[in-house]
Amino acid sequence: MQKTSAERGMQLAELLALPVAFDLDTSNRALQLGRTKGFGLAKRGEYPIRLMRVGRTYRVTRADLLRALGIDPNDDGTGSSHPVPPENSPIHQL
Repeated sequence: MQKTSAERGMQLAELLALPVAFDLDTSNRALQLGRTKGFGLAKRGEYPIRLMRVGRTYRVTRADLLRALGIDPNDDGTGSSHPVPPENSPIHQL
């Protein structure tokens, strides 16, 4: 049996690669919500993430989605959430 997009969710790399703002279908997939459930929550004002209304569509920001999922956008998976600049960078010359 093939899984629906809501059941698949999204991997960390997919989440970090999202554009700054995207549609509700993409957010529903990341949150593992079905389309009907997600749009129903949005219409009732109960969506778990802040929504922006643009015309007749809903938009979600990557920052709001990552925050809701408890993901640090600076986390590269190595355990260091703040990359260390190379020694020859201007920051080391201060």
